[in-house]
Amino acid sequence: MKQIPPLKTGQAKTFLGFPAEFSSVTVVGLGSENPTNPNPLECFDEEKEKARIAFSAGIKNLKDFGCDEVEVDVSCEAHAAAEGSFLSSWAYKDSDKKKFPSLIKPTDVGSDQAAKDEWAQGKINAECQNWARYLMDSPANLMTPRIFAENVSETILNSNTAGSVSVKVHDKDWIEKQKMGAFLSVAKGSDEPPKFVEIHYSSEQSSEEDRPLVLVGKGVTFDSGGISIKAHQGMDLMRADMGGAATMASALLGAARLNLPGRVTALIPLCENMPSGKANKPGDVVTARNGTTIQVDNTDFEGRLLLADALSYAQDQYKPSAILNTATLTGEMMVALGAAATGVFANSNSIWDQLHEASVYTGDRVWRMPLFDLYTNQMKPGLLADINNVATRAGQYGGACNGGACTAAAFLRHFVEKDTPWAHLDIASVMLTNEADLPYLGTGVSGRPTRTLIEFIRNFKGSV
Repeated sequence: MKQIPPLKTGQAKTFLGFPAEFSSVTVVGLGSENPTNPNPLECFDEEKEKARIAFSAGIKNLKDFGCDEVEVDVSCEAHAAAEGSFLSSWAYKDSDKKKFPSLIKPTDVGSDQAAKDEWAQGKINAECQNWARYLMDSPANLMTPRIFAENVSETILNSNTAGSVSVKVHDKDWIEKQKMGAFLSVAKGSDEPPKFVEIHYSSEQSSEEDRPLVLVGKGVTFDSGGISIKAHQGMDLMRADMGGAATMASALLGAARLNLPGRVTALIPLCENMPSGKANKPGDVVTARNGTTIQVDNTDFEGRLLLADALSYAQDQYKPSAILNTATLTGEMMVALGAAATGVFANSNSIWDQLHEASVYTGDRVWRMPLFDLYTNQMKPGLLADINNVATRAGQYGGACNGGACTAAAFLRHFVEKDTPWAHLDIASVMLTNEADLPYLGTGVSGRPTRTLIEFIRNFKGSV
């Protein structure tokens, strides 16, 4: 990319054919003329990914010019251009937001309706991911379970959505009546009461007979680790431990704004994981909604307890066509994949194939991980209960938690019926990003994999 200095009035007419009204022009390169689409080694569409990076570079390069309005050339890859432009101009702090152009719009494409539609869709994708970033980056005292539920309700119900959209927020009394003992065992350590949010979307073309796709997101709005308390370094980042809830709410919002086909339900259990006299103690036994007893040997492995009850409720209440759950579940996933991809554990080849295809299109990659019985056997039975929330063989070699992401997935698998198509997305590896990894996301919380989830919903064909 080359920076072009501010041009005098009329001078732009002779520079690359740009009209005179543009006082500043940023030119970005799109890389080689013949990108690989898709690139089988990189697992993304090279042309689209380079466009996202290029357009984000152009927007960021203009932020110090004091430009109030920027027009983006969308003669190629309008969808990716919009994503790169709006993702790169997001910031949590208002003072940082003001550095970017207040209006980003495409150049006039005349009668090219396809380019207009692609730009609009890409903008919605980016705005939904940016909403997930806002939810994740908000300080824990400003994004409690109650505030999260209120924000989700207000945002979704006041957005320009198609079809039918509704939000239900359940309180502790309802959670107790549902006998969600695993979820409540985590929530009881905090003075903040838990919430259970249901979001329902039905497209204009769907019918009540259609079985919904159910999205389940882990909503721990702050995770101290409980009695098994975390180290203080970096604990502030555990405000983003509700990334699963944020991305699922954002994906459903995207589906509703884009009027995607089908029926989608998002289920979000919300609480804090705090140490107190009421908190879970290592060795405690709790009873999940489906009657399974769970030995809680590590209170910092709390996310799987919330998800266990939510998965049980999803199947009993909605008989879903498929379930996806997202969660910042294990540090081991960060070790395995870094920021390159979300780890996916799926009991359905069809669901995996559709997720992978969606991620190639969005550039927000996924990678399949194993669900071997070996890992299931390490989770049960517990010494005092049907199943342990820690692998019984973890730590036998030098104290390491071997295959921790895999055994966590095996724990969740216990709460999924065999005939229910299901995928668990461990998004701990992609919770954070930096400028070097993904320039269009900058440094901080990422909101991933919101765009991949939206694309999955768009093309969802069920489990065949």
